[in-house]
Amino acid sequence: MYLRIGFVLAAFIAVPSMAAAPAAAVSGRWKTDDGKAIVAMAPCGTKMCGRIERLLIKQPAGGQLDERNPDKAKRGRQVTGLQIYWDLVPHDDGWKGPGYSPEDGRYYTAHLHVKGNKLTMKGCVAVFCKTVTWTRIA
Repeated sequence: MYLRIGFVLAAFIAVPSMAAAPAAAVSGRWKTDDGKAIVAMAPCGTKMCGRIERLLIKQPAGGQLDERNPDKAKRGRQVTGLQIYWDLVPHDDGWKGPGYSPEDGRYYTAHLHVKGNKLTMKGCVAVFCKTVTWTRIA
């Protein structure tokens, strides 16, 4: 009986440590492939989220707005600080979940994988996909 309880406790302790490994790999600040932004990836509850921390391009007076959002009510919000990934969950050797591109106003399914200081993000809308690679800066 005590042996079974020990195995159950060991399993519960092992699961969070395995889940933490991918989170630690993707957490941090990433420069986008086009050099236009810094995206901060961090845990949000038991999942991962990503937020535009800073734009590296010249912005109009008042800041860059989310002008291409399909929801007209959201077109006046600032791009800096905008959450572009949410509810990312571990998937294979990376993360999978919803994403948003303020550059073209599209929502997509994101697949993120980290290898060293590179984050490869594959975004798919229906059967059309695009892959980009970001570089860790911190």
